[in-house]
Amino acid sequence: MRRSKLELYEDILSALAMKPLSLDGIAFECKMDCVVLNQRMDFLFKNDLAEERTRNKKRYYALTRRGIAIYSTLCIAKRLEKLQTTVKAADDAVQSLPVFSEQDEEKTTRPL
Repeated sequence: MRRSKLELYEDILSALAMKPLSLDGIAFECKMDCVVLNQRMDFLFKNDLAEERTRNKKRYYALTRRGIAIYSTLCIAKRLEKLQTTVKAADDAVQSLPVFSEQDEEKTTRPL
């Protein structure tokens, strides 16, 4: 299934959150075509989420402070979504349990 733009941006941000990478490194981590990656990286540069760094005559890309903040916010949103589905599943499980009254308990605890 094809990933949405948001999912592609999330993948790039998560790859760059670990360490600065080259374009090939990002493409490998995100399993993305270089042409599409260049388009997505242009967007990240324009919005000051990623920056280009040069080390030993090689280009590396890293997140800016703003990029790290956005990445952290996306991570928190994912955790909250997982928590919400977990709580909803637990609530549904509790709703499906049979309800016992006190009279039913007395009947089962009386000796015959």
